[in-house]
Amino acid sequence: MIKNSQIYDAAISLMSKAAIEIPDDYLKGLKKASQEEDGDLSNFVLEAMLENYEAAKEDNRAMCGDTGCPRWYVKLGNEAKIEGGPVSLETTLRKATADATVKIPLRPNRVHPLWRTDYDNNVGIGAPEIEYAFEPDGDWIDLITVHKGGLFGTDYRMLFPSDGIEGIKKFFLDTIVAFGKRGLACQPAIIGIGLGGSKDTCMVLGKRAACLRIVGDKNPDPKISMLEEELKDLGNSIGMGAMGFIGKSMVIDCNIEVGYCHTGGMQMSVHAFCLSSRRAVARIHGDGKITYRNNPDWFTDYQRRETVEWQV
Repeated sequence: MIKNSQIYDAAISLMSKAAIEIPDDYLKGLKKASQEEDGDLSNFVLEAMLENYEAAKEDNRAMCGDTGCPRWYVKLGNEAKIEGGPVSLETTLRKATADATVKIPLRPNRVHPLWRTDYDNNVGIGAPEIEYAFEPDGDWIDLITVHKGGLFGTDYRMLFPSDGIEGIKKFFLDTIVAFGKRGLACQPAIIGIGLGGSKDTCMVLGKRAACLRIVGDKNPDPKISMLEEELKDLGNSIGMGAMGFIGKSMVIDCNIEVGYCHTGGMQMSVHAFCLSSRRAVARIHGDGKITYRNNPDWFTDYQRRETVEWQV
């Protein structure tokens, strides 16, 4: 039985890690981009951000003044048992979010869309978002927190089968250029692309692709993996670098996830994570042990299954 106190302790720790410590995979990608960047202002931004990350860790302070919108991804092993059940789990994550906002601190970004009600704790109607997935076997819970910007850095278009790969590339370029020119995202970033599903699931796929896959991870479909690499190179070939300045470092990595869609369409969403890529992961085992890791490992074979029954 996994206790609420164990969930709370892990959640508080994760919120702090996500706000203060940049993930190792993204840090390596950013350092590589800095070494290859030849645009003066772009390189200045990259070096300044790398110094900022070190200072944030030394001072134990959030790496960015805008700590985004905290959200949770929860994956449960099929045999997991939680004290008080799923309602108690959600209550604990909401309490941890509110407490972490004060303790770390995080910027309280959540307000009512109409009345602008603000409880100064990032908690409210539908906030923080909590998304779920399940895995066969296992008595563990994976908690993943992501501090994702909530204003820009996202776009969607209904493409059609006849648009093909060229249509995907065109929309990708249109979006990346707009992000840079209009300041709609903090580059460079991990870019997530959702293909297929319905409009809502397409957006979810793209956001998960941006936030829940590490730099260097490749889609297991070799053709999709090749397209990921092509889009990454394409995004870095438009003459824009960090924060939209002249350069060649717009995209640290590009991740694509797909879902089966209606025969007449090919939905596509594009999401830029953030120059700070704030995420942290922990597994709470059935015996109460908590282990922390870098890779969310969200997109398992089970999550990408195509068959009715799960076949090992």
